Amino acid sequence: LEPKLVPVTLPDFGAPEEDEPLLGKAVYAARHARLLKAMKKADYDAVVIYGDREHVANISWASGYDPRFEEALYVVVPGQQPTLFAGNEGLPYAELAGADFTRVLWQPLSLMGQPRDRYKPLRRLLKAAGLKRGMRIGLAGWKGFETEDGEFDPGWFETPHYLVKALRDFGDVENAALLFMHPERGLRSINEAAQLARFEYAATLASDAIRRFVLNAKPGLTEYEACLNLQLNGFPLSTHINMCAGPRAKYGLPSPSSRRLEEGDPIVVGHGLMGALNCRAGFLVRDESGLPEGAKDYVAKLVSPYFAAAAAWYKTVGVGVSGGDIYKAVMKHVGDPFFGVGLNPGHLIHLDEWVHSPMKKNSTQRLRSGMALQCDIIPATGTDYFMSNIEDGIALADEELRVAFAKIYPEAWARITARRTYMARETGIELKPEILPFSSIPAWLPPFWMSPNQAMKRG
Repeated sequence: LEPKLVPVTLPDFGAPEEDEPLLGKAVYAARHARLLKAMKKADYDAVVIYGDREHVANISWASGYDPRFEEALYVVVPGQQPTLFAGNEGLPYAELAGADFTRVLWQPLSLMGQPRDRYKPLRRLLKAAGLKRGMRIGLAGWKGFETEDGEFDPGWFETPHYLVKALRDFGDVENAALLFMHPERGLRSINEAAQLARFEYAATLASDAIRRFVLNAKPGLTEYEACLNLQLNGFPLSTHINMCAGPRAKYGLPSPSSRRLEEGDPIVVGHGLMGALNCRAGFLVRDESGLPEGAKDYVAKLVSPYFAAAAAWYKTVGVGVSGGDIYKAVMKHVGDPFFGVGLNPGHLIHLDEWVHSPMKKNSTQRLRSGMALQCDIIPATGTDYFMSNIEDGIALADEELRVAFAKIYPEAWARITARRTYMARETGIELKPEILPFSSIPAWLPPFWMSPNQAMKRG
């Protein structure tokens, strides 16, 4: 069924009216129990989690503490309350975190030039937090060293040297990032209903922002002025806004500038909140007559097969499906070198925009209920055809999780149900029961942004 450009009405699925879903102490207590169980299975006597402003997800998952200006450490030892190490500004702020832990000031985590008048040696504080000589310690930062075939080096550390050195005084230390981030069994790979509800809340805000941007993009606006249509409300960001048009658009990642949009521009916009990211790309034209001279068949050559790949992603993804099967289904449509698809066709998403991905060639890793996933297939052609993009989030939920979610979060469930109906009717994409679309622009792909009522549909 070859996708075609047709009139499509994108409904307003509604902004959240209820208070944002929050994670209570019971959630963090259950996570602590899961972490202790995983530590025992991995034969760790202790786990130390490092976090900073950009790498918040693992430490926030365990503690509810979201580092701001400083770094932070979280020490977990079975049999005693966890300890959070914070700097001058983070210590009082940590009172807002959701988990139960002991707060400890370690001033070297503070910014340079701030007071160090209450400094104590790190090793002394780690000992007070429960570390002992002879321990086997897992140190989790935000990534590890992997080979192309998935081999993981536990002796490779991206966390600060001072921390690795201090921990080695207590025993053997290895990289424990996969304890949280393994694409099949990581602690953050499987989410509770409360966490998924918060991700849906974030996705609603983020996707509505992208919708407003696309619908209001017009020649003459500066990129900064165009971004005012995102109407950000202060929900925590997971990425900088990536928005650019014209010559810079091919790079995808730049921030907006004072350049004015021009009719005929290639254009891309992406916006990430903690738990969600949405992105779209196309041309600022009314129809194919405004496209570059050598790319008048943009829709037929690039957008249509790309949309077929996205539809195949949605059709294939599901509980128990292997990442290799998803890769195969997608690359059947965009595997030609012309499309320039160099990254995984999708990945896990959490507070960080990219956790890990089971979706790669020949992967046997299987998707599970509770996973939050991003449809993220990027055709970077490097030609006048530019690119196309549908980047939206979903969750996988078995029947038990769906029933619980619908009961606790009826407003979010109504949006999810409406999105599933829209996708079937307007995009031609039928979803398995376990797929919960979180984006309010689900599979909406208008290639010509000055005619946004024309979008792709599976034939």
